[in-house]
Amino acid sequence: MKKIDKRVITSLMAVAAGLLAGAILILISGHDPVAGYYNLFRGGLITIQRIGNSLALSTTLILTGLSVAFAFRTGLFNIGAAGQMLIGGLSATVFALFVPAPRFVMIPCVILAALLGGAVWGAIPGFLKALFNVNEVVGTIMMNWIAYWIVSVFVRTTIPESEYVTTVSRPITGDMSLRVGWLTNIFSGSFINIGLFIAVIAAIVIHFLLNKTTLGFELKSVGFNRHGAEYAGIPVNRSIVLAMTIAGGLAGLAGVTFYLGYQHNMQVNVLPPQGYDGIAISLLGLGTPAGVVISAIFFGIMQAGKNFMSAQTQIPPEIADTIIAVIIYFAATAILMRRLIDYLGKRRRDKKPIDIVKDEPKGGES
Repeated sequence: MKKIDKRVITSLMAVAAGLLAGAILILISGHDPVAGYYNLFRGGLITIQRIGNSLALSTTLILTGLSVAFAFRTGLFNIGAAGQMLIGGLSATVFALFVPAPRFVMIPCVILAALLGGAVWGAIPGFLKALFNVNEVVGTIMMNWIAYWIVSVFVRTTIPESEYVTTVSRPITGDMSLRVGWLTNIFSGSFINIGLFIAVIAAIVIHFLLNKTTLGFELKSVGFNRHGAEYAGIPVNRSIVLAMTIAGGLAGLAGVTFYLGYQHNMQVNVLPPQGYDGIAISLLGLGTPAGVVISAIFFGIMQAGKNFMSAQTQIPPEIADTIIAVIIYFAATAILMRRLIDYLGKRRRDKKPIDIVKDEPKGGES
């Protein structure tokens, strides 16, 4: 319990340090930091519509954060959420555009298509890691750029908006979209969509999988000690592939919530930044599903409010991105410092001399 409390305090301190650094930047730029922060958070929460937009932005971040966090918990580094998100979005878009179906069939199918697309894209570096010990960081980064060019070529040649507009895909509207009328009406026309429910369900499932199942125990065991897990009879290679497959599937779901929910088409030559934001969200959220959800909502509010802050105070919206970057930096360094302190403390305890008390001779013995 103490360990959990220390980790939470570390994240809160990182947020506080990031906000303080942001305040200094705002002061340097010649503006009032109090007014800046007031309008930054007000912009994400001032109306029910803006709350809906904040939640819509948070939806994709929850899923990419879960993707990265799940891989971290199993001892892997999934830097490929952006590419997995692209392939998931492309799979869902192609299905929506080429397979006519009623809405009650379309929505589950596009979600499944995105899940499978992202899972396949995550499984490939998983296989390379398991069979040839290819570093998953390198593998997933390379897969990002392969996905980038596949989407660009496919959109231009197969699903362009028109003969003359080839930089975006044909629009996703009506029964193909994840937006639903009743949810849009509740949030006064915001971009919120049913992807929010997908993200929450995914967080619950991942929490249950990691903490309540034998499979989750095996995956975490491989992450803690690969050789120990192998000695215990856990199929390590299978676990690596499965972990990357699940992580890829989560990022694929992020793709369908973004391209068929928040946006209404796919663009060429754009690697979605949400994939890399997932790394920050996982780090700040301590690698736990609940922490990821909270961190993603916090980031979503800041993303939704930065343009409002700029309009109200003339503070550049890039300041909000800088604040997020500083929060990530402090979170990373704080965790590293805490681990270093724990390590040094452990070494000191291990080196502490042990007093050996010799038995005193009993009375009458010489």
